[in-house]
Amino acid sequence: MNIELIVFDIAGTTVVDRGNINEAFRNAFLHAGYEVDIVDVDKVMGYRKIDAIKIILDKYNRQPQNANGHLIETIHEEFTNSMVEFYKHDHELKPMFFAEDVFDQLQKRGIKVALNTGFTKVITDTILYRLGWNNSALINGVISSDEVQEGRPHPYMIKKIMEQLNIDDAQKVAKVGDTKVDLEEGRNAGCGLVVAVTTGAYTSGQLQQYHPDYIIDSLQELPALIYD
Repeated sequence: MNIELIVFDIAGTTVVDRGNINEAFRNAFLHAGYEVDIVDVDKVMGYRKIDAIKIILDKYNRQPQNANGHLIETIHEEFTNSMVEFYKHDHELKPMFFAEDVFDQLQKRGIKVALNTGFTKVITDTILYRLGWNNSALINGVISSDEVQEGRPHPYMIKKIMEQLNIDDAQKVAKVGDTKVDLEEGRNAGCGLVVAVTTGAYTSGQLQQYHPDYIIDSLQELPALIYD
């Protein structure tokens, strides 16, 4: 395959998530008076977080959507503050198994590595700093959902990363992620390869519904799909 760039999701794909994002989401809703089911939060993993909040409120709040503006902002601010504090202090924060090794292998092959995420930049920057990825030679670019006009499943994050890294053909781009909207984002961007990983919020059976090119259980399996 003639892949020149791989765009990886962060939480659940390249950074271990022990369910803390789901917990922070539910706590943010609880502070606003809503008890939200863990399964409903899993369904919106990967979305831009403010969009995920809107989706959940559509189910749990009987008010018209246009009446929820302040509530959405309040929940989003609570979630954002909680995640920043969590990632600043979590002693167990670590890369996904084999992530850095795979990044290194790809770089040695001349394949660029980028990260994108449904998080806002303030959360993303906290994670990158803690992992030492903010100035890492292993990563060529990073983009967060609030740096483009629309988050996943829209293709804008991938398109912007392509522009920044001078990749002009989406068929030369692979997208790797652990959620429904990761896969839809890759398809909507026209990526030449879309790979699902089972290390995040979705099972292999759930991921199969969205027709990725491959489903893998570990990032260690990825290089063989790219160049072996």
